[in-house]
Amino acid sequence: MLTESFIASTRTVERKAQATATKDIGIHLHDLQPIPSLKTSFKKSTTQSNCLAVSATHIFAAQADKSVIHVYNRDRGNQEALVPFPENITCLALAGPYHGAGTLVLGTQGGRLILWELATGRQISTAQSHLQSVTCLAVDPTFNFILSGSSDSNLQLWSLPSLLSFSQPSQNDPGQPLPLSLLKTLTNHRAAINALLFAHIPGQTSFAVSAANDQTCIVWDYVNGTVLHTYLLGHNPICLALDPADRAAYTGFADGSIQFINFYKPNHPLHGTVDPSQQATPTQPPSSDRWHLPGSLSAPAYSLQVSYDSTTLLSGHGDGKVHTWNIAKGLYSAQLADFTLPVTNLLMLPPTGFPTAPTPNLKLHNVVKPRYESSPNVGTSSHGDSTIPINYNFTAQLLSTLPLLDPCPGASDLDTALTHPSFPDSMLEEGMAELAAMNDRSSGPLDADDHNEADTLRTENQHLKTQLDDALRRQREAIAEVLEYDKQSLRRKEEESVKRARKKRRRIRKMEMEERRRKVVMGEIVEMEKGIGAQGAEEEMDDDDLSSDTDELSSD
Repeated sequence: MLTESFIASTRTVERKAQATATKDIGIHLHDLQPIPSLKTSFKKSTTQSNCLAVSATHIFAAQADKSVIHVYNRDRGNQEALVPFPENITCLALAGPYHGAGTLVLGTQGGRLILWELATGRQISTAQSHLQSVTCLAVDPTFNFILSGSSDSNLQLWSLPSLLSFSQPSQNDPGQPLPLSLLKTLTNHRAAINALLFAHIPGQTSFAVSAANDQTCIVWDYVNGTVLHTYLLGHNPICLALDPADRAAYTGFADGSIQFINFYKPNHPLHGTVDPSQQATPTQPPSSDRWHLPGSLSAPAYSLQVSYDSTTLLSGHGDGKVHTWNIAKGLYSAQLADFTLPVTNLLMLPPTGFPTAPTPNLKLHNVVKPRYESSPNVGTSSHGDSTIPINYNFTAQLLSTLPLLDPCPGASDLDTALTHPSFPDSMLEEGMAELAAMNDRSSGPLDADDHNEADTLRTENQHLKTQLDDALRRQREAIAEVLEYDKQSLRRKEEESVKRARKKRRRIRKMEMEERRRKVVMGEIVEMEKGIGAQGAEEEMDDDDLSSDTDELSSD
């Protein structure tokens, strides 16, 4: 059974009667088919429009008015990392396959682009290219081009391979553009760009669509930098969505209404987007293609998405509700969900359940936090340099055997070795021949060079042996000095202990004599002088014994 889901993100607003639990939740994973239901939620996130990106394993949310991105792990269902950046992130887009390890493209408030390779941590930053903040980003289906829109009303086209390349072409060659130079700048809009999308189908007829605050929607031939057609909308479009077959576009407005833009009129198979005779004349979509919310509903439409079968349009509004529209009838269908907070982003996930779905070759379990690279790939010498840094590591899990290609005729030995299942026979034979040559040399007679090398080794060994004997002798002398020092220290401690004992006995004897004198004065009975004399003699003998002990220690 096919299952179709979408991810919605919200922006926190100050609201008095707002539950704390609801305020904490900022990202929701919701099923659309076969039964609409909420699957899971991620907390502690608040995002502006164009600030959400999703892969098969992770969700990336740029926090509103902050220079921080929250990374959520979809397998574990929790927040994996909080990644800071040098300036506020105003929009982002994921470049790379849905099942894989791609590159996250970030637009900044200062008008720059930042590229973060999720599996390596490599971070590249361009110079300021827009005069104002970057408001939206889009990556083409082939992952070769990036379009950036800004509040300065300009669109800029970038080459993604050039931005990520390690090569440094010569700057002395005037015919070779620098890797970080813009491919094109598109300047037909007259106000801030709000939304930007590439067509889903790649090829020579591929195009891009932009919507701006000048109340226009423009279809571009971005490869040649020309306008295919301009649509006059009458109101400022806030968001934009494309039909999966690139047959129509949908724009949302501040009153919650939706404008349907049909690229192919029923009575005319070729519209202005492909008919050169109609490209120069702007057109205004008919009022009958303007869809309105029922009743008193009028919350702004901040985000739009189209289902996989192109039958249902989803719209996220400022009152937190997600509504569905019947595209075939051009009518409002029903309310799908209510997230309380303004729904600023909607992203449809690829449907699952196909019986012949291909198995992913790669899985990114954890992102590698960015490591800033100050000079991305602008050469500093007169010759190109494509050296990959030694600390450039790719961290991911391979889920299947890498495809092996048959080497082309005339392929190099390296290409042959890379495409071989194990090791080529020629490489094994060459290695065995080198080992045999080494064995023959070691078992044969020594030549003059070998004799000289042996003499040199013997001389070095003798010198090392002499140094070792000197070191052992110095070690023995140092040990003897340490032992003698310890012996003298012990002797001094014992002498000091004896002296302290003698002083203590003399002090006690003096105190006893003072006590006897006091008793005589007070008329108390005292011992016989004879006894006193005998006791004094014994104490003097004890002092003599202590003195003799001290003398013996000194003689030792």
